[in-house]
Amino acid sequence: MADTWNVVEKVLMSDELTKGATDSQLFHDLDAEASATEIESLCMQCHKNGTTRLLLTRIPHFKSVILMAFECTHCGLKNNEVQSGESIQEYGLVHQLRCTSKADLNRQIVRNNTASISIPEFEFTAPPATNSSLTTAEGLITRFIEDLAADQDQRKEAVPEVYQAIEVLLEKLRNALLLPEEDGETESPHAFIMVVDDPTGNSYVENLCAPKPDPKLAIRQFRRTREQMIQMGLLNAEADDSQWSEREKELVGQGRRTNLRKEMEAAKKVMQAVREASEANEIMTFPANCSSCNMPGDTRMQMVDIPHFQEVIIMSTTCEHCGFKSNEVKCGGAISDKAKRITLIIEDKDDLSRDILKSETSAFKIPELDLDMYAGTLGGRFTTIEGLLRQVHDELDRRIPFLEGDSAVAERRQRFLQFLSRLEEAADGKQFPLTLTLDDPMAHSYIQNIYAPDPDPNMTIEEYERTFEENEDLGLNDMIVENYDQTANTETA
Repeated sequence: MADTWNVVEKVLMSDELTKGATDSQLFHDLDAEASATEIESLCMQCHKNGTTRLLLTRIPHFKSVILMAFECTHCGLKNNEVQSGESIQEYGLVHQLRCTSKADLNRQIVRNNTASISIPEFEFTAPPATNSSLTTAEGLITRFIEDLAADQDQRKEAVPEVYQAIEVLLEKLRNALLLPEEDGETESPHAFIMVVDDPTGNSYVENLCAPKPDPKLAIRQFRRTREQMIQMGLLNAEADDSQWSEREKELVGQGRRTNLRKEMEAAKKVMQAVREASEANEIMTFPANCSSCNMPGDTRMQMVDIPHFQEVIIMSTTCEHCGFKSNEVKCGGAISDKAKRITLIIEDKDDLSRDILKSETSAFKIPELDLDMYAGTLGGRFTTIEGLLRQVHDELDRRIPFLEGDSAVAERRQRFLQFLSRLEEAADGKQFPLTLTLDDPMAHSYIQNIYAPDPDPNMTIEEYERTFEENEDLGLNDMIVENYDQTANTETA
């Protein structure tokens, strides 16, 4: 098949696809009426012209994807390919899946072509693949077995020691497919951990407990290494460290300490500019790309003073191209010495009308609804409790992958719909009492006290010491708050 992006470029330039359409309409939602665009392309086997059918669409797993199917009528060659049309995420992602039963082997996995797969127990690592794929954990292992066993006869004669080492690995991989149907009291001796490491952040592993956290699935963000940035084309491979720009150094995490003061001063200037605009009853506007279709637009920003709490910045974006809307809250002020946990007993509809500020670092849970959301989910939000419940409902209904389409398991889909129904009933004020807990290591979250300045009988506020891991995730362990000028000069020298 011809190079994917060369074909895409030809299609994007064709009148058939672009006639009367904007860039935001290139990727359409996948449905029965979606039609592919056909274009002639060179067959790499017989070097005559074949036909490539190309479809730019959005599906729950990849978000935006490019589907390609090539067929040559001259030699009969057929090929198909799927590539992510999604932009590179801010951080890379590592998914660690503990496989102990058949249900884990049947988990769906979106493997981007930049993702490596490893199984530490077997000392096995598969490098990034040629193409992206939608498969399962069992499908990946089966593919590894087929690839490794393909040339074993030749290895046995030429390099018997390599043949023997691969045979040992193949035995381990075959045993990995013999996991029990269900988890027992003791873990299977063939249990293993599969690690999906994707520097673009565009690979996914199915969460069988969605929307709750999956005890067998751990997800971690990471900053990309210099080699990864170069491979992805984000850095100049020919330039040495001294020739890199400040932006390039920040991308690979260099100069993190030395730039701390600059970052703090820049943040103060932004806060001051927003404060001045808010005092003048003006709304600041600055250009930004839409997080849904990546088209340019405007983000509006204003500072709000929350009584008995602190000042926060509210940002709002509405995309004129695709209609996407988002609201986010950023907290200002110093970092608290301790973390904060706020628990509220919701007893009636008046409690649903309370203002709530959920910062981007806050976890959020309601045990009665089986709702437990990681820190970072939804970002920062300043709304009412009812509004937050509805936002959670809408986000989960639209964005949880692997619960739509023919591949969705009916039982899990039904269970998820029942969860959404309970969540909607709670937002409508039909289910009481509820226990809402905000757990924020930065102590930047807030729930309105309707009895202020007196204590609220239904709300408890606890302060506790952050763990080392929490400080590490927040970047506080490496932060220098004293004599950082001298440290910066020393490291620069």
